[in-house]
Amino acid sequence: MKVLGISPLDKDATVSVVEDGEIVFAAGEERFTRNKQQDGFPRQALEKALDYTGSRMEEFEQVCYPFLTWENEAKVFNQNLADERAFIKSFKTQDLNHQVKEALSRVPDRNEPIHGLEHPNSVMEKGLLHSSYYSMAGAQRLASNNAAIKGSKHWGEEATESFKHWESVLTEGLQDFGFSGAVKRMDHHLSHAANSFYCSGFDRALCVTLDGYGTGLAGSASVAEDGKIRRLHGVKYPNSLGTLYEHVTSSLGFKPSRHEGKIVGLASYGDPSVLGDILLGRIEQMPGDFRIYEANNVYFSRYLASKFPKVDVAAAYQYALEQVAVNYVSHWVKQTGLDTLVLSGGVVANVKLNQRLFEIEGVNHIFVYPNMGDGGCASGAALYHGWPGGQRDSIGSVYFGPDYSESEMEKALGASGLSYERPNDLAQQVAQLIHDGQVVARFDGRMEYGPRALGNRSILYHAREPEVNQWLNKRLGRTEFMPFAPVTLFESRERCYHNIQGAEHAAEFMTITFDCTDFMRESCPAAVHVDGTARPQLIRREANPGYYDIVSEYEKLSGIPSLINTSFNMHEEPIVNTPEDAVRAFIKGNLDYLAIGPFLVRHPQLTS
Repeated sequence: MKVLGISPLDKDATVSVVEDGEIVFAAGEERFTRNKQQDGFPRQALEKALDYTGSRMEEFEQVCYPFLTWENEAKVFNQNLADERAFIKSFKTQDLNHQVKEALSRVPDRNEPIHGLEHPNSVMEKGLLHSSYYSMAGAQRLASNNAAIKGSKHWGEEATESFKHWESVLTEGLQDFGFSGAVKRMDHHLSHAANSFYCSGFDRALCVTLDGYGTGLAGSASVAEDGKIRRLHGVKYPNSLGTLYEHVTSSLGFKPSRHEGKIVGLASYGDPSVLGDILLGRIEQMPGDFRIYEANNVYFSRYLASKFPKVDVAAAYQYALEQVAVNYVSHWVKQTGLDTLVLSGGVVANVKLNQRLFEIEGVNHIFVYPNMGDGGCASGAALYHGWPGGQRDSIGSVYFGPDYSESEMEKALGASGLSYERPNDLAQQVAQLIHDGQVVARFDGRMEYGPRALGNRSILYHAREPEVNQWLNKRLGRTEFMPFAPVTLFESRERCYHNIQGAEHAAEFMTITFDCTDFMRESCPAAVHVDGTARPQLIRREANPGYYDIVSEYEKLSGIPSLINTSFNMHEEPIVNTPEDAVRAFIKGNLDYLAIGPFLVRHPQLTS
């Protein structure tokens, strides 16, 4: 059975082809258009999917989409928003002015520089007019209630129009490809639960999904067994941890739905006790559920950001996210007695949160779907409707995108006038270059699916030099608060990371952090964050022999089984896709060497 899945079109439009329960192709439109998180119908991705798999549209038994019709989506969320108004009016709040005054007295003096901030206690400087409005709409009850209700009303109106628009775009796009049949629509959070469970390899698990919005919900808990998924609970939108985190991302000057990872990194420099209790006081937690007061009032986070250091605001939101999510998941772990947790949804892109969820008492195994955001819903929908039954192995890799021939690589190199060689032992030579302090970009095999570069479209460097976080990010045009992530040989995992047993498979896809061992801290300081954690990719040779061999050869030279692995792209561009993309990023990023397929290229401006 061959099934086509198409993700929501409002951002990160993605195509997945599933055949007999196996993902045979999956790629986001952004990789082809070179526009990050590309929205709209994924025309180029679908063209490549059909060509790569040798498929025709008429061969698909189903075409799946992970949202209901716009009428049914609107019906669900409009009822939720009506319920929210009553909750806002009835919610008992503390004296915010008094709380803020006390919190300001808890802000510590800081002098240690934080890369990317002018001062470690920098706040969001706003003019008098903006600050006054934030104080009113974010902190004064009557005005803030009205702002929250108005925000939800505006969201509902925009969402309705958005669903109508993308429904039309979906229909027209499929018709252009010759498909005029009915699209199989499904509950959004069920598609998240499906991708996490069916790709985990577990026969029984607790599926938890957390995101911004999906079919009336912002989260869910389900039991999955015997190939079936049974929902136990849904967190009703707008009680959304995704929206909560989007608000602080925006309020601290970053792009929501894109830069949440910067907040995770920034949070480690702050003190959650400054504002954490204020945030938690606005969230009503019940066993196995929660509600967020004024969930659609962005001015509250902007008010805090205008008065408190950015690091403390970030720390408080990360703390609140972790506390609420841990309490929610803990309840359903106890209720079900399941020790196996599988996760999906945009919120679980938060790798520090995933570590906290794995640390819940009673959780012994965890898996996070590698493309956890809405781009992964295409495969979730297709897997759910194309599941053949029975137990399946877990996915061994996410190299589901296109690959390119040696002749295509040589053509791209020739067009740029680059000289290249074909070493007898490419892995050994690349490892030696890295050991000697050279930055090497790697382009080989099928492109990774999802947000992480996992070796086939990666930039590699040794992790012995903590300063690399500044100079390499500057070279690539990036400003980051997180250190680079490491790739580590699978068999060395316990030498480098604490408490990794039961999370090894999740760690193959860079979806969770771990506390680092003393060996890792001492030998790879560039890959260890200020809080002592790292977000590794564990690599097995059977998953990617060429990539594994580079790390293995480097270990022979250095005694260290880890390298830095960061995505091969320029700032605010998607990860490279084609040989032409790779050559352009290599030259523009002024990287030292490019290992492209079997070829090794020295940058023409490299002087030593």
